Amino acid sequence: MAELSLQNLNKVYDNGVQAVFDFGLDINDGEFIVLVGPSGCGKSTTLRMIAGLEEITSGKLVIGGRDVTNMAAKDRDIAMVFQNYALYAHMTVYENMGFSLMLRGEDPDETHEKVMAAAEILGLTDQLNKKPKQLSGGQRQRVAVGRAIVRNPKVFLFDEPLSNLDAKLRGSMRRELKLLHQRLKTTIIYVTHDQIEALTLADRIVVMDAGHVQQIGRPIELYDHPANLFVASFIGLPPMNRIPMRVLKDGTLRNGEVRYAPTDAQRALLAPYSGKLVVMGVRPEDMTLGGSMQLIVRLNENLGQHTLVHGNIGKKRVVCKFMDWCEYRPGDVINVGIRSEKVHFFDPDTTNAIG
Repeated sequence: MAELSLQNLNKVYDNGVQAVFDFGLDINDGEFIVLVGPSGCGKSTTLRMIAGLEEITSGKLVIGGRDVTNMAAKDRDIAMVFQNYALYAHMTVYENMGFSLMLRGEDPDETHEKVMAAAEILGLTDQLNKKPKQLSGGQRQRVAVGRAIVRNPKVFLFDEPLSNLDAKLRGSMRRELKLLHQRLKTTIIYVTHDQIEALTLADRIVVMDAGHVQQIGRPIELYDHPANLFVASFIGLPPMNRIPMRVLKDGTLRNGEVRYAPTDAQRALLAPYSGKLVVMGVRPEDMTLGGSMQLIVRLNENLGQHTLVHGNIGKKRVVCKFMDWCEYRPGDVINVGIRSEKVHFFDPDTTNAIG
């Protein structure tokens, strides 16, 4: 296990394109860090710089107290699990898991002990004599993880390891990875574009966009206190409703048929914006039945424990998440309200959260 310090890492390619800007993060020993963001945001490039697969243009990388910025990948004592399993098709599961140890010239008895221990952890003891083509996608991914475990590295790096699996297997593998981390207590840096993976796996999440870090924090911090509109819209499913609202002289907010009377604390927060526009953010689950605004239903999605109701308040489209089984039809009109303690406000120019 090891602490990591990523100090103002930058990546600029030969064509002048900069993929990562001043990435800074201190990672605690045994922490599970998830880098999340849309495709092309720089998360995988950052992971590859940590692994030594991409050269660091500028900045400093320290792993376990050692400056490894210019150190070869093989000397960094890390193990990486890729999106594609990259298993050797002609080798058995046992041979795939022990191959890196054999290359290092480790004692065969020690190699056997490590492979068997990893197979026990991952539930692969009855699959050791099979070839990869005989395994399911989830089993192949476990073999890839096992190949990393036997090396006993200081840091595990995962680059979208579940994206090739179907939804049911992804859920199962998420739980297995969480349990694996609890058992090994090893530092993990995990890259994904899936916010559900980020929220369920991470001790801390790093949200990235266009090469820049947007926010770092515990999952609940990002969900309850997004730093800007990007984080607010990216974290949460369905995304947060974002409604431009004008702050009137009496302190209330309005956009056509959408009206909101802020609390005293919110009035004080929005006082500098009197007469101006702000963006009001409301998560779908914080829309309530029985308020003063009329919503015209466009679509009703029953999802078992809850229902997503898509509709319009005036000209503004919103999504409500009600914790009941609802059977509204397009054109139905229902009264809705907003939980005032859960409302967010953002500056429309800077996109940053207000307050």
